[in-house]
Amino acid sequence: MSDVVQYELVGGAAIITIDRPKALNALNAAVLSGLDAAFARARAEGVRGVVLTGAGPKAFVAGADIVAMKDLSAEEAQAFSAQGQQVFNRIADYPGVVIAAVGGFALGGGMELAMACDLIIAAANARFGQPEVNLGVIPGFGGTQRLVRLVGLQRARELVYTARMVKAPEALALGIALEVVDQGEAVDRALALLGTISEKGPLAVAYGKQAVNSHLDGTLAQGLAMEARLFGQCFASADQTEGMNAFLEKRAPEFQGA
Repeated sequence: MSDVVQYELVGGAAIITIDRPKALNALNAAVLSGLDAAFARARAEGVRGVVLTGAGPKAFVAGADIVAMKDLSAEEAQAFSAQGQQVFNRIADYPGVVIAAVGGFALGGGMELAMACDLIIAAANARFGQPEVNLGVIPGFGGTQRLVRLVGLQRARELVYTARMVKAPEALALGIALEVVDQGEAVDRALALLGTISEKGPLAVAYGKQAVNSHLDGTLAQGLAMEARLFGQCFASADQTEGMNAFLEKRAPEFQGA
């Protein structure tokens, strides 16, 4: 797949691993391209669940590669930001469920990458933060936008303005992380959660993701209209017929994703 991004199928799920442990899995152009290729492969293979993680015990992703960034011109920096945003947007829009399994540092671009996923499982040693102002810059891969949506305006302001690092228990309390698990268990927990989700109607989960995410770009009225449209589309599927018949017949459904 890539020298810096690994792709592995485990059961019906894909594990995508950023593999630069000596650089604390820092993001550079090669990593962004590798992530894009890995998620394109998962999409082409029809993978319904993806776990995204980083190699080694110290970091999920400790940020963007400062060595690669420090001499960028303003125009080059804007292009790098746009590249990261585009890749992260494609991860956010992935038709299946994407879970970030975070151990160690998820800082700067690493926190932004985790927030582009549907869910975040944090190991006990996880540390989150947007430290960009320490370097004289701001978050550039979506942090100023996605963080507000996770923790609210005032807390996002505080985290961006102060560069304060958030430990796993606080990340759970703030709603950044869904769960906190023992160190080394985040990937296994993410796979178990995907296993539970895989038992549900595939179209229904995909439509549910689309409906939930629609609130990010529109008004309540627009979101409700989207919900009604997708709810109606469910009733054009074989999965809806199977799911409701199975419920009435008191048996487990056999969904086909159609």
